[in-house]
Order: sequence, then C-alpha cells, then structure tokens
Amino acid sequence: MDEGAWKKTLLALVLVFSMKTEASISNHMNDFIRAVQWLEDRVQVSDPVTVLRALRQAAALDDVFLQHFLASPKSDSSEMVASASRYLREVLHHQVTEDSREGGVVLTSDGTTVALRPVVLGLEAGLSTGNVSQVHQLTLAGDLGMAIEGEVDLLGADGCWDDLDSPRVFTLTDDSPALTTAAINGGMDGFILGLEASNRRPLKLSSLLKSYYCHQLDADGLDAAPLLISRRRRENFRTLAPPPVVVREAVKAVELQRKLGGHPELGLKQKRQLHFLMERGVKELVVKFVDCPPMISRCMWGARPYKGTPTNLTLPLHYLYIHHTDSPSKPCLSFEQCSADMRSIQRYHQDERGWADIGYSFLAGSDGYIYEGRGWLWRGAHTRLHNSVGYGVAFIGNYTDVLPTQNAMGLVRYKLASCATGSRRLVDNFILQGHRQVVDTDCPGDALFNEIKSWEHFGE
Repeated sequence: MDEGAWKKTLLALVLVFSMKTEASISNHMNDFIRAVQWLEDRVQVSDPVTVLRALRQAAALDDVFLQHFLASPKSDSSEMVASASRYLREVLHHQVTEDSREGGVVLTSDGTTVALRPVVLGLEAGLSTGNVSQVHQLTLAGDLGMAIEGEVDLLGADGCWDDLDSPRVFTLTDDSPALTTAAINGGMDGFILGLEASNRRPLKLSSLLKSYYCHQLDADGLDAAPLLISRRRRENFRTLAPPPVVVREAVKAVELQRKLGGHPELGLKQKRQLHFLMERGVKELVVKFVDCPPMISRCMWGARPYKGTPTNLTLPLHYLYIHHTDSPSKPCLSFEQCSADMRSIQRYHQDERGWADIGYSFLAGSDGYIYEGRGWLWRGAHTRLHNSVGYGVAFIGNYTDVLPTQNAMGLVRYKLASCATGSRRLVDNFILQGHRQVVDTDCPGDALFNEIKSWEHFGE
C-alpha cells in the first residue's frame, strides 16, 4: 500500500472516532465492529491486514515483542491522529487498575467480556505470516506465559459492567490477577480467529468479526449453529490447542521476552522450573476454561440482591437434582432473552413465593451458557427438604413433551457435573435425580425425566 493510500486510511480511521462523541460510543463489540466496517466502506479498504495495522498504529501497539513478529505500522505523527485515537487506546490496551477496573475489554452479544488486544494481534499474525507458533505467542500462550512466570496463581478473575446496554466501565469482583477471564476469552478468540484467517483469508475484517461474535441462533440453539462462533470458543480451543503445545509456546514466549529485554539465558534448572510452572498453569487453565462450562454470572444477567444473609453449604454435596422451569416454557436462545427469563424467575421466587432469592443453584439456557443462580456456595430453595445436600439445576423451558437441546444437556451432564466433582463441590459418586423423585411434582417434565434415566450417576 503506497504512502498516500496509507495516510488516507489513517485519516478515515481518525475521522470515524472523531465523529463519535464519548457519549455515543461504548465498550461493546458491536460498536467496534461498526467502526471497522465504516472504515472499510468509507475508504474502500477491504484488505484486512491494512485495517489491522491502521488500528494498531492508532492505538500505539508497537512494543519490542510485537515488532519481533509483526511489521511496524507506518508512522504518522499528526496531532489529529494522536488526539482522536483515545477510544482505540482504551479498547486495545489491556490493563487492570489499582481500583480493580479492567480496561481494554468489550462486552459481546453473547454476554461474555473479551480483551480486544489479543484478538487483533492474533488476526494480524494469522493473516500476515500464517505461522501457528507466532499466533500462539501473540495471543493466549504468550499472555499466559507472562502471567505464570510472574507466579500469579489466580487465573480468570471476572467482573461486572456498569451498564449492559451501553457498557463503559468493567470492574473486577475478585482479586486482580495478570490474566483475567476477559484476557483468556480474548486470547482464545485471537488464536482461533488467527488460525481461521490464515487458512481462509476473509474478504473483510468486519465480516469475520460479525459472523463470529454476532451470530443469532435458531430454534435448535447451538445444535445447528456454525462451528466458528464465539459461543464455541472453549470447544474450539480444546480442539486446536492441545495443552502440551500451549505449554511449549508459553515457554517460548517467556524466553523470547527475556532475550528481547536483555536478560541472560536461563540455565537448565531454571528452564525446568519454568516448564513446571507452565504445565501447572495450563492445567489450571484447562480445568477452569475448557473442562468447566461457560457461565453467566449474577451481575451479568441483572440479579437482584439476596434478601437477608445466605446460608453456606457444607461441601462436598452428594446429590444433583434436575428441574425444568415450566414457566418460562420456551427455551431461551440469546443472552438478552435468557437474562430476561432469569430476572422473571427471580421476581416470581422473591415476590410471589417470598423466597430470599432465585431458588435454583444453576440454570441452563439454550444459548450455550449456564446461568448462575445461588451458585456453588449458597444453599438453594429448589428441592424441598433436600436443599442442603444437593445442587438444583434447572433447564429453562418446559420439557414435558420435548427435550432441551443436545448442547444444553451436555453442559449439565458432562461439563457442570465434571466441574463440580473436579473442584470437590460434588463427591465423585454423587447421585443424580429428577425433582419428581423426592417431591410430589411433574418436574422436570416427562421427556426430560426419561432422558436423564440414562445419564451417569442417575439413581432411584
């Protein structure tokens, strides 16, 4: 691309964000995609690499580590570029502040929060070089290596947005590690999209981002959905990035960072220790973000506060009770609809039944996510006289005559159960029962009850 065309691209990039006032643009992935699409259409730049490099320059992403893998974007020192790039700097520079605010993240349409930096870098690496090792080191493996070398034990702290309709501030609710849930989501996405882009070069960057982050499910939910969508990031990452490979690439990233920083080469003993730390960290990553199901937290679906003081469970528990909600009677297929259903159920339980909170421990949507009810630690109000000995998991919808989607059932049958036993919240030989087996009720519906009779751990 010649210098004149490059400056034209940058000028348009600046203009799009200059035209959007602070009040009109938010930290939502849809806003970011619209801005990218505007740039492509306005300047007629369809080459994704050109767009990605312009984004990287405007956001001033060009440190020594990036320069080792990616061509430096052409410089443009105009004051307008510097002043109008604040939005891009905010959404592309990942950081956690002292007051636990996480910057450089956006809310996606499926309800997850994603760091944009590894997404952009993974895509550029995939398109520019097609080198899988480079894509690894510029996305999750590289970030994981830096976090683990710093002896950060806690991976995956999550948080809450100030406003789900127009998100701007994301605040962590847990301790603030170097690698948050948003950073891990973005690292997975960057690797997945980088490999996809290297194999099948997209015509437009905005089209690839839109198809990945904005896909709308039909009545069959994830059962009939495309493979390359954000809701499938965990299963895709499991397939594309075996743990030993992630360990190897994380070690390589740390060694390269040390070399570029002028540090001496590690000795044999230090290398073994580094490899051990990476294996331990990747194992923790796999347990939390591959083996366990993706979960929407209470603050993300808009839960009311618990009334009073919750009673903590004594873990591990021995039972898993399966329910259906009956009302709402239809499966929910989007973050917006599932969240609305969660709020409706909580209102009914609190206002009509007089309970302290939503009764269930967890609920399964048909959008690919488990929704947190009372969660792992609080005693529920789901299975009378049995709430202290088991978790209550409800499928959103009525399953008297039909079954939930295969994906929703798999999330509960395999992912949630495995996550619970692996974390010692359920005993290994727990018993799974339908609500009707211990309470006089039709729940969880004839079709679903007949189905769970064939599940592992089912007991009379």
